[in-house]
Amino acid sequence: MPVPTDERYRLLVEGITDYAIYMLDPEGVISSWNPGAARFKGYTADEILGQHFSRFYTEEDRAEGLPATALRTAAEEGRFEREGWRVRKDGTRFWAHVVIDPIRDKDGQIIGFAKITRDLTERREAQEALRRSEEQFRLLVQGVTDYALYMLDPHGCVSSWNAGAERIKGYAASDVMGKHFSRFYTEEDQAAGMPAKGLATARHEGRWETEGWRVRKDGSRFWAHVIIDAIRDQGGELVGFAKITRDVTERRNAEQALEETRRALFQSQKMEAVGQLTGGVAHDFNNLLTVILGGLDTIARSKLTDTVRINRALHMARHAAERAAGLTSRLLAFSRQQPLQPTPCDLNALVREMTDLLHRSLGEQIELEGVLSPRLWAVEVDQNHLESAILNLAVNARDAMPAGGKLTIETANTYLDEAYVAKDAEVVPGQYVMIAVSDTGTGIPADQLGRVFEPFFTTKEVGRGTGLGLSMVYGFVKQSGGHVTIYSEEGQGTSVKLYFPRYIGDTPFDRDSAEEERPAASEGEVVLVVEDNPDVRAYSVMILKELGYQVVEAPTAQAALAVVGSDQRIDLLFTDVVLPDQSGRVVADEAQKMRPGLKVLFTTGYSRNAIVHHGRLDPGVQLLSKPFTFQQLAARVRDLLDTSG
Repeated sequence: MPVPTDERYRLLVEGITDYAIYMLDPEGVISSWNPGAARFKGYTADEILGQHFSRFYTEEDRAEGLPATALRTAAEEGRFEREGWRVRKDGTRFWAHVVIDPIRDKDGQIIGFAKITRDLTERREAQEALRRSEEQFRLLVQGVTDYALYMLDPHGCVSSWNAGAERIKGYAASDVMGKHFSRFYTEEDQAAGMPAKGLATARHEGRWETEGWRVRKDGSRFWAHVIIDAIRDQGGELVGFAKITRDVTERRNAEQALEETRRALFQSQKMEAVGQLTGGVAHDFNNLLTVILGGLDTIARSKLTDTVRINRALHMARHAAERAAGLTSRLLAFSRQQPLQPTPCDLNALVREMTDLLHRSLGEQIELEGVLSPRLWAVEVDQNHLESAILNLAVNARDAMPAGGKLTIETANTYLDEAYVAKDAEVVPGQYVMIAVSDTGTGIPADQLGRVFEPFFTTKEVGRGTGLGLSMVYGFVKQSGGHVTIYSEEGQGTSVKLYFPRYIGDTPFDRDSAEEERPAASEGEVVLVVEDNPDVRAYSVMILKELGYQVVEAPTAQAALAVVGSDQRIDLLFTDVVLPDQSGRVVADEAQKMRPGLKVLFTTGYSRNAIVHHGRLDPGVQLLSKPFTFQQLAARVRDLLDTSG
């Protein structure tokens, strides 16, 4: 049997528990009560039927006559809807959404009211919490005065403005709201499209951060640190940008002042070092030149029959010249400008080969001990320069042990990690081979330890040592891509540790064989000598002619290339690297284009980058450093001419 319509409506209302749905008579007395009303108002039907609905209102609302106003409004306007506090049976309050509709008979007479109430306390609390949070955030943003915090719409127009923005930029909110933020940029940045670039970067990458000049309302500039963040809704659509600007002019000025102070200090230190360097060089060279000039003057004044006196003078002049050449070599090492010829090297083998030399140099009072690590990694270094460095350290150690002592040479594999290399910007982390030279001598005072690598600084008494030894070692190791440290305590001794990068490769070790006599020129061999210094050119030509070579001279690169372009026979090009018109490297390259396979031997006293890069000779380059001797030039020329390919 079908359920009557009225019964269906009753069942529907009785089944609802989230809404209080009940009826009032025309005077506001409750005439029906559903389970939803009982659930959140706390009254059973027996307790509330026949009672006036005003008991659900707060005392304040009853005092203002709100229940009567609600019924009157519903009767006159056909509906009353409002939110407000209501009271449960236990006296607690809840926030209610209320709707009252009049119920009329078929003649239009009001016979009662339908009342629907919903408990919205949780929603209101959430809204209130959100409102408080937004208010607190608004107060926070408005209270910040060290930062300009403001919003831009998707087109870059200002949509909010805090007190910090007004203080830093000078504009009131009324001045900039709705205006494009590009007005804060300099004319140069506007012309370069910087504002658009900032928004585009933030739009695509989510964030844009930079520093640059910005302009205040009064036209003055300030250095700003700027961040622009893209703001998107839950669907990912761009709704605007958050912009944070901070005035960091004072910080920038302080950094610039500090940098200027550093530059001035560096310049002062550099000039002091240059003064010390030039003074030391002048002192040593004047001493050496005195001996050389004195020897030559003695020879000039001597009779040809006085061979003893002439030979003694020649020996003195030659010895002084060799010391001068050694001094320039040390200066180049200190400045990291000496051309190195690195080869794979076994440091253990090198130390063993130096043992006899070290014993002779150290004397009987010094005990020499080698602590050589097995399975030592290979390194790639210029072995001749490394031998000089070790010998230099050994001699320094000997001088620090005047009454005798012990010198230890140690080798080991090691790894320099990130924490260690952070102390030295020139060192990279990785595997290294360490060679240490340690003594039991007098040690170095702590206040002098930091200066031992400076040129011409020495802890020895006047007249002993040039002060270039450790600076030469330092320059050589650094130029080889390595690292050097020194440890010392007064009365305990000193240890200098050299670190060279591990060499990875299968190239066999190659030690230079001892110089042997080289045959003179073969018949008809021709050497083209290119040298702009007439004295050096004459000296080179004299040696080569004495050896039996035919010689063609050229004072410039242009003259040399003219010879190369002729039908003149040329077996070897011997050229200075530094020439007045073009470098010797250019001459060699052009000559080998015209004459493929032409042998080339370079010579130089100093070359920055024509044939040397990163401290090493370019591949395939053959170099004879100035000053050179008769034997050295003879051997290198013969070697090249006898080499096939």
